[in-house]
Amino acid sequence: VQLEESGGGLVQAGASLRLSCAASGRSFSAYAMGWFRQAPGQEREFVAAISWNGEKTYYGDSVKGRVTISRGNARNTVSLQMTSLKPEDSAVYYCTAGRPWSDTFYYTGPAYDYWGQGTQVTVFS
Repeated sequence: VQLEESGGGLVQAGASLRLSCAASGRSFSAYAMGWFRQAPGQEREFVAAISWNGEKTYYGDSVKGRVTISRGNARNTVSLQMTSLKPEDSAVYYCTAGRPWSDTFYYTGPAYDYWGQGTQVTVFS
C-alpha cells in the first residue's frame, strides 16, 4: 500500500500550487482521504479532507478559503489546490487515507491509517 504525493515546490507568496496524491496497492474508494502538514519544530496540522464519496469536505481554519480538496473519479487520487500561498504555509505536506468514525475525526491524525512520505512546500516572501 502506497500513497505518493507530488506537486510540491518553491513558490513566491501569493502564488498557487496544486498537490496530488496517488494511492496504490489496494482500493481506497471506501476511504476518506486528506492532507496534513508539518513545519519544522511544529506539530502536525490538519489541512483538508474529503469523504469517501466526495460529498463532504473539511478544511483547517488556517487554510479555509484558500484551498480546495478534490478526488478523482476512481477515488484513488486526491488533489489539493492551494491559492494565495503565504510563507506560513511552508511545510511538508502529507497525503493520508482512513475511515474516520464521524465528522470530528476527520480533523485528527489517528483517524487515518495510511500516510505518504510527504512533499515539501516552501513559500518565500
